[in-house]
Amino acid sequence: MTVVGQAKQYDVCIIGSGAGGGMAAYALTQAGADVIVLEAGVPWDNARDSAMLTWPYESPRRGRSTKERPFGEFDACIGGWEIDGEPYTKAAGTDFNWWRARMVGGRTNHWGRISLRFGPYDFKRKGRDGLGDDWPISYEDVAPYYDKIDRLIGIFGSKENLPNEPNGVFLPPPMPRCHELLVKQAADKLHVTCIPARLSILTRPLNGRPACHYCGQCNRGCRVNANFTSTNVLIAPALATGKLTLVTNAMAREVTVDKNGRASGVAYVDKTTGTDQHVRAKVVVLAASAFESARLLFNSRSTRFPNGLANSSGTVGKYITDTTGTDVGGFIPKMMDHVPHNHDGVGGMHLYMPWWLENAKLDFPRGYHIEVWGGTHQPGYGFMGGIQRYPSGGGYGKQLKDDYRRYYGATVGFSGRGEMIPNDDTYCELDPRMVDRWGIPVLKFHWKWSDHEYKQVKHMQETFRALIAEMGGEVFSPMPTAERGYGIAAGGTIIHELGGMRMGADPKTSVLNRWCQAHDCKNLFVTDGGPFVSQADKNPTWTILALSLRTSEYIADQIKKGAL
Repeated sequence: MTVVGQAKQYDVCIIGSGAGGGMAAYALTQAGADVIVLEAGVPWDNARDSAMLTWPYESPRRGRSTKERPFGEFDACIGGWEIDGEPYTKAAGTDFNWWRARMVGGRTNHWGRISLRFGPYDFKRKGRDGLGDDWPISYEDVAPYYDKIDRLIGIFGSKENLPNEPNGVFLPPPMPRCHELLVKQAADKLHVTCIPARLSILTRPLNGRPACHYCGQCNRGCRVNANFTSTNVLIAPALATGKLTLVTNAMAREVTVDKNGRASGVAYVDKTTGTDQHVRAKVVVLAASAFESARLLFNSRSTRFPNGLANSSGTVGKYITDTTGTDVGGFIPKMMDHVPHNHDGVGGMHLYMPWWLENAKLDFPRGYHIEVWGGTHQPGYGFMGGIQRYPSGGGYGKQLKDDYRRYYGATVGFSGRGEMIPNDDTYCELDPRMVDRWGIPVLKFHWKWSDHEYKQVKHMQETFRALIAEMGGEVFSPMPTAERGYGIAAGGTIIHELGGMRMGADPKTSVLNRWCQAHDCKNLFVTDGGPFVSQADKNPTWTILALSLRTSEYIADQIKKGAL
């Protein structure tokens, strides 16, 4: 094949423009580095491209999902679990779905913006229960960077002084809505800790961005930038420095190395022309998403690195995890026929329930948090999950319209999001036969939940049903059986996949050091979810951002010292 080279050598080449890549681009350009970002997806600007204020009735689809927008026709994220020309395979018995975003800003364009810090226990779980491995860093190492991103990006919440739910630099949280007040009452009666949510949505103006105006359409991309996206909070300021070159539709093929085994740049496919290109850089940063970055290392093979770049330990692709999850929703009769009232709020929950129990008294070792949903939402395709679930069962004409009005907003639901412990049967590797449309070998996944996760999800189901019963509600579905895994979501479905390039002090058992720097290749770094040693019961984005900022400041310092 013919590879078109670029004469210019950049200080840093970053692969990916989501949370980890966007933060690296922002921090490194602010430090004066000359940076190029390769993004496999299309251009996107939420201030221009968002369908934030489009009514569902303006579309013949009424908001129904499409293949490239599985979360709804107007959803901001272009991508999905299945992408034409980009397959992946699964080992026999594996139930796993791999989400990939294909746009500038990646998943940050539509995520729930639940922005939770990992706590002190989360970095040292092995020391507490003997399972998995401890991180080579502690909460105290990351805390200053959490503080910095709180101030830069903005997050609302409340200071609760809970031991493993660290306080942040919070903006005021929005008031609970009607259904959330009922949830709070039920949680208090059952002694389930329930506190204001922590979301990266502005409730006060910050750094030139306005406060949220409560349209409730955060997943569509915010036209005024009141919520966090890498696209306009990180990438746009980086471009404004004049130090960032952003290349879209650039599918990375491999990290190239020189005769000394140092990263020399990145070979990529220009998807618009199908030609192979190469960009030269002094430092390479992988931020393509955890498993995509692992795939790049596998495919970056050479005589020096026959098993893939930075894989002398054989642990690339190992110790991968996803958040455990299950959901329960119910009909709450006391919310029927409600008096019209204020439903103002952000596009997400105003309350949530952090892990509140002591695992030593339970039959599973790690915890989960509870996300709350319900109330009134803009009607569209699939509105209310179907009238047939409600007592009247539906009807025709005026009766049907009246029933919809009566039951509108009378639904409450809970989603559990818990910690999976890495196991030896869950990993990814290159498929020996299949390649994508550009001839790049694809990943093959092996996935297995353990009894730890099944018992945890069983506890979720029981807790959610108890909360709905305390509210006087009726659960929509029967309790899932053990044969159905108590309703556990398939691997990858929660889209919190982590690991595959874990950090550690020992090069024989880890890929990266405490700075997310490859043991085997000193000018190669990873700033997505790949370095994570454990999952925690928290959404990972805030920790990806904090670690990326920490690593980027380290890179900038090492460049100034001439060490890279």
